[in-house]
Amino acid sequence: MSGRGRSVSVVPATPANDRPRTLGALRASGHELRGVKNEIRDNLIAALRAGRDPWPGIVGFESTVLPQLERALIAGHDVVLLGERGQGKTRLLRSLVNLLDEWTPVIEGSELSEHPYEPITPLSRRRAAELGDDLPVAWRHRDERYTEKLATPDTAVADLIGDVDPVKVAEGRSLGDPETIHYGLVPRAHRGVVAINELPDLAERIQVALLNVMEERDIQVRGYTLRLPLDVLLVASANPEDYTNRGRIITPLKDRFGAEVRTHYPLELADEIALVEQEAELARIGADVPRHLIEVIARFARHLRDSSSIDQGSGVSARFAVAAAETVAAAALRRAALTGEAHPTARPVDLESVPAVLRGKLEFASGEEGREDELLEHLLRRATADTARFRLRGVDLAPLADAVAAHPVRTGERVPAAEVVAALPAVDTLTEVATRLDAGGTEDPGPMASAAELALELLFLTRRLAKDEADDGDTVRYG
Repeated sequence: MSGRGRSVSVVPATPANDRPRTLGALRASGHELRGVKNEIRDNLIAALRAGRDPWPGIVGFESTVLPQLERALIAGHDVVLLGERGQGKTRLLRSLVNLLDEWTPVIEGSELSEHPYEPITPLSRRRAAELGDDLPVAWRHRDERYTEKLATPDTAVADLIGDVDPVKVAEGRSLGDPETIHYGLVPRAHRGVVAINELPDLAERIQVALLNVMEERDIQVRGYTLRLPLDVLLVASANPEDYTNRGRIITPLKDRFGAEVRTHYPLELADEIALVEQEAELARIGADVPRHLIEVIARFARHLRDSSSIDQGSGVSARFAVAAAETVAAAALRRAALTGEAHPTARPVDLESVPAVLRGKLEFASGEEGREDELLEHLLRRATADTARFRLRGVDLAPLADAVAAHPVRTGERVPAAEVVAALPAVDTLTEVATRLDAGGTEDPGPMASAAELALELLFLTRRLAKDEADDGDTVRYG
């Protein structure tokens, strides 16, 4: 899965110059017309046979969601993705564009990007009859063939399907003239993919307008039917009905979707970590976040999803873990600005900023009022302890505990990494800790300070060391 929906890639400037530019040249080239569903099916099967990943950037769905979606696409079904917020539904929908041909021919200047072999609007049919093989052909990139609409309660039939254009009527055409129609989003997605996010948010009367599009492939505007053999793959996303009380998918529309695919949060810790590493924009922020801290954040998100104190109907979005990693990186960069560190590296002390900043992204169960901060701090400490135990299993931390008991170590968000490292006792245990946490082999004190702090935090959480906050806000660890 992926937690953060990204925009479709930028369209390349122009297609190759040797592509046919007229209908006659297109026929002579041997080009064959395929419907959009056949195009997606053929390209998906070709990718699978070649061992190519059809779903770049999608993490954690390899053995669950993707096989179901691939079967639906091969069958030629319209699809609805059902899942809680932040499960990567939008990213998955947007990745469908990669299964389209890179370039496809269209009638140049046509309103609905019709294929030169099959004009469907009155104007394009008239031009095709008049120009014959001289009908001009343009080429459309696949990124232009994906259309996305966020369903909102104020969405109108005119937005999705179309309406009569009063300007065209004022020009002297009759209301029954098909050329008076201003086409909506779905017809304009002809020969492409149209995605509707949060489908239940559409008013039920607006959902009804999609019935003909999905089954009969025609549209009805202002009391008359315009036969348009639309060629679209309609996909949608929705939250489970037990979560969203804003609306529902009406039964006839649900019946017209050939497949309903359930999404989920990452099932494995490794997938959660990979997702955070992929989506968090740490390079943009300008601070390093060691992998053991990413693991703490991933475990924290998973503990939240398992907690009865969190409203699991609302879910804990993957965006929570991504935002947490970015918050930790920002805390490290802030410390570097205050202390003059040249290379900001996040340390366990930076995790303390996560609950306060991201509390608003969570929905708490009823009866938890007033305990929110306590709950988050408890689960974060638990995630930290679980990570430290796993990463440092087998390491004897007793010499480190004894040394710190004799010579307390000062840490904190305003203590530079160099000062933390300088205050550490000279014990072999720290060399092994550095190796386990990938903190060796560098002169930069940041990784070593981060690794040592995790070991010290484990000693505190297992009650082998104590810590107090000093008057200046720093933390003193002692025996």
